[in-house]
Amino acid sequence: MNKQEKNKTIDELAALIQTNRNFYLADTSTLTGIKINKFRRACFEEKVEVTVVKNSLLQKALERTSNASFAPIYDTLTGNTALIFGEQPSTPARVIKEFRKENSKPTLKAAYIEESVYIGDEQLDVLSALKTKNELIGDIIGLLQSPAKRIIGALQSGGHKLSGIVKTLSEKEEK
Repeated sequence: MNKQEKNKTIDELAALIQTNRNFYLADTSTLTGIKINKFRRACFEEKVEVTVVKNSLLQKALERTSNASFAPIYDTLTGNTALIFGEQPSTPARVIKEFRKENSKPTLKAAYIEESVYIGDEQLDVLSALKTKNELIGDIIGLLQSPAKRIIGALQSGGHKLSGIVKTLSEKEEK
Protein backbone atom coordinates (compact mmCIF):
# COMPACT_ATOMS: atom_id res chain seq x y z
CA MET A 1 0.00 0.00 0.00
CA ASN A 2 1.57 3.28 -1.05
CA LYS A 3 1.31 6.58 0.81
CA GLN A 4 -1.56 7.86 -1.32
CA GLU A 5 -3.64 4.72 -0.67
CA LYS A 6 -2.88 4.95 3.05
CA ASN A 7 -4.04 8.58 3.17
CA LYS A 8 -7.23 7.64 1.33
CA THR A 9 -7.88 4.81 3.81
CA ILE A 10 -7.18 7.12 6.76
CA ASP A 11 -9.61 9.71 5.35
CA GLU A 12 -12.30 7.04 4.87
CA LEU A 13 -11.84 5.76 8.43
CA ALA A 14 -11.91 9.30 9.82
CA ALA A 15 -15.16 9.98 7.94
CA LEU A 16 -16.69 6.74 9.28
CA ILE A 17 -15.70 7.65 12.83
CA GLN A 18 -17.09 11.17 12.54
CA THR A 19 -20.42 10.04 11.09
CA ASN A 20 -20.90 7.24 13.65
CA ARG A 21 -21.12 8.32 17.26
CA ASN A 22 -20.73 4.72 18.43
CA PHE A 23 -18.00 2.28 17.56
CA TYR A 24 -16.36 -0.79 19.04
CA LEU A 25 -12.86 -2.20 18.70
CA ALA A 26 -12.65 -5.97 19.02
CA ASP A 27 -9.91 -8.58 18.87
CA THR A 28 -10.82 -11.26 16.34
CA SER A 29 -7.46 -13.04 16.32
CA THR A 30 -7.53 -16.83 16.58
CA LEU A 31 -10.93 -16.96 14.85
CA THR A 32 -10.87 -19.16 11.79
CA GLY A 33 -12.09 -17.87 8.45
CA ILE A 34 -15.34 -19.79 8.84
CA LYS A 35 -15.98 -18.33 12.30
CA ILE A 36 -15.16 -14.80 11.13
CA ASN A 37 -17.65 -15.22 8.30
CA LYS A 38 -20.29 -16.41 10.81
CA PHE A 39 -19.54 -13.38 12.97
CA ARG A 40 -19.83 -11.04 9.98
CA ARG A 41 -23.13 -12.71 9.02
CA ALA A 42 -24.46 -12.26 12.57
CA CYS A 43 -23.44 -8.60 12.42
CA PHE A 44 -25.04 -8.15 9.00
CA GLU A 45 -28.33 -9.58 10.26
CA GLU A 46 -28.37 -7.00 13.06
CA LYS A 47 -27.34 -4.13 10.72
CA VAL A 48 -23.89 -3.88 12.29
CA GLU A 49 -20.91 -3.05 10.09
CA VAL A 50 -17.56 -4.81 10.66
CA THR A 51 -14.24 -3.73 9.15
CA VAL A 52 -10.83 -5.17 9.95
CA VAL A 53 -8.35 -2.30 10.14
CA LYS A 54 -4.67 -1.76 10.51
CA ASN A 55 -3.94 -0.26 13.94
CA SER A 56 -1.56 2.45 12.73
CA LEU A 57 -4.07 3.67 10.13
CA LEU A 58 -6.88 3.64 12.66
CA GLN A 59 -4.84 5.66 15.14
CA LYS A 60 -4.05 8.26 12.47
CA ALA A 61 -7.74 8.41 11.55
CA LEU A 62 -8.67 8.92 15.20
CA GLU A 63 -6.05 11.67 15.47
CA ARG A 64 -7.41 13.38 12.34
CA THR A 65 -10.82 13.73 13.92
CA SER A 66 -9.24 16.03 16.56
CA ASN A 67 -11.26 14.44 19.33
CA ALA A 68 -9.18 14.38 22.52
CA SER A 69 -11.43 11.80 24.16
CA PHE A 70 -10.04 9.13 21.80
CA ALA A 71 -6.63 9.20 23.56
CA PRO A 72 -7.34 6.26 25.95
CA ILE A 73 -8.22 4.10 22.95
CA TYR A 74 -4.69 4.36 21.48
CA ASP A 75 -3.29 1.92 24.05
CA THR A 76 -5.72 -0.78 22.88
CA LEU A 77 -4.54 -0.62 19.28
CA THR A 78 -2.41 -3.76 19.29
CA GLY A 79 -2.82 -7.05 17.53
CA ASN A 80 -5.76 -7.83 15.29
CA THR A 81 -8.44 -5.10 15.39
CA ALA A 82 -11.96 -5.14 14.01
CA LEU A 83 -13.81 -1.83 13.87
CA ILE A 84 -17.52 -2.36 14.50
CA PHE A 85 -20.25 0.23 13.92
CA GLY A 86 -23.87 -0.05 14.96
CA GLU A 87 -26.81 2.29 14.63
CA GLN A 88 -27.85 1.57 18.21
CA PRO A 89 -25.07 1.77 20.83
CA SER A 90 -25.79 -1.61 22.40
CA THR A 91 -26.33 -3.69 19.25
CA PRO A 92 -22.66 -4.52 18.57
CA ALA A 93 -22.16 -5.54 22.21
CA ARG A 94 -25.21 -7.79 22.05
CA VAL A 95 -23.96 -9.40 18.83
CA ILE A 96 -20.51 -10.00 20.34
CA LYS A 97 -22.03 -11.41 23.53
CA GLU A 98 -24.35 -13.73 21.59
CA PHE A 99 -21.53 -14.92 19.32
CA ARG A 100 -19.31 -15.63 22.32
CA LYS A 101 -21.76 -18.17 23.68
CA GLU A 102 -20.16 -20.61 21.24
CA ASN A 103 -16.73 -18.96 20.74
CA SER A 104 -14.05 -17.41 22.93
CA LYS A 105 -13.59 -14.43 20.59
CA PRO A 106 -14.11 -11.65 19.64
CA THR A 107 -13.04 -9.87 22.78
CA LEU A 108 -13.83 -6.23 23.34
CA LYS A 109 -10.79 -3.98 23.33
CA ALA A 110 -12.56 -0.64 23.59
CA ALA A 111 -15.80 1.12 22.76
CA TYR A 112 -16.71 4.74 22.15
CA ILE A 113 -20.36 5.41 22.94
CA GLU A 114 -21.80 8.93 22.89
CA GLU A 115 -18.54 10.61 23.96
CA SER A 116 -17.72 7.99 26.60
CA VAL A 117 -14.84 5.54 26.33
CA TYR A 118 -15.10 1.98 27.65
CA ILE A 119 -11.87 -0.02 27.87
CA GLY A 120 -11.64 -3.78 28.30
CA ASP A 121 -13.70 -6.88 27.76
CA GLU A 122 -15.29 -6.64 31.22
CA GLN A 123 -17.33 -3.68 29.91
CA LEU A 124 -19.24 -5.93 27.49
CA ASP A 125 -22.06 -6.69 29.96
CA VAL A 126 -22.53 -2.99 30.72
CA LEU A 127 -22.62 -2.08 27.04
CA SER A 128 -25.01 -4.86 26.07
CA ALA A 129 -27.41 -3.72 28.80
CA LEU A 130 -27.69 -0.20 27.35
CA LYS A 131 -31.21 0.54 26.22
CA THR A 132 -31.98 1.61 22.69
CA LYS A 133 -33.57 4.96 21.94
CA ASN A 134 -36.98 3.33 21.35
CA GLU A 135 -36.77 1.40 24.64
CA LEU A 136 -35.99 4.62 26.52
CA ILE A 137 -38.88 6.44 24.86
CA GLY A 138 -41.20 3.57 25.82
CA ASP A 139 -40.00 3.72 29.44
CA ILE A 140 -40.56 7.48 29.59
CA ILE A 141 -44.05 7.20 28.11
CA GLY A 142 -44.87 4.46 30.61
CA LEU A 143 -43.65 6.62 33.49
CA LEU A 144 -45.62 9.60 32.26
CA GLN A 145 -48.80 7.54 31.85
CA SER A 146 -48.52 5.88 35.25
CA PRO A 147 -49.53 8.88 37.43
CA ALA A 148 -52.42 9.76 35.11
CA LYS A 149 -53.74 6.19 35.31
CA ARG A 150 -53.53 6.28 39.10
CA ILE A 151 -55.43 9.56 39.28
CA ILE A 152 -58.14 8.31 36.93
CA GLY A 153 -58.42 5.08 38.92
CA ALA A 154 -58.66 6.98 42.20
CA LEU A 155 -61.32 9.30 40.79
CA GLN A 156 -63.31 6.39 39.42
CA SER A 157 -63.17 4.44 42.67
CA GLY A 158 -63.88 7.61 44.63
CA GLY A 159 -66.86 8.30 42.40
CA HIS A 160 -68.34 4.89 43.23
CA LYS A 161 -67.79 5.50 46.95
CA LEU A 162 -69.30 8.97 46.71
CA SER A 163 -72.37 7.72 44.86
CA GLY A 164 -72.78 4.99 47.50
CA ILE A 165 -72.65 7.56 50.31
CA VAL A 166 -75.19 9.82 48.56
CA LYS A 167 -77.48 6.87 47.98
CA THR A 168 -77.23 5.79 51.63
CA LEU A 169 -77.94 9.33 52.86
CA SER A 170 -80.91 9.69 50.52
CA GLU A 171 -82.37 6.41 51.80
CA LYS A 172 -81.96 7.55 55.41
CA GLU A 173 -83.81 10.81 54.71
CA GLU A 174 -86.77 8.92 53.22
CA LYS A 175 -87.19 6.80 56.35
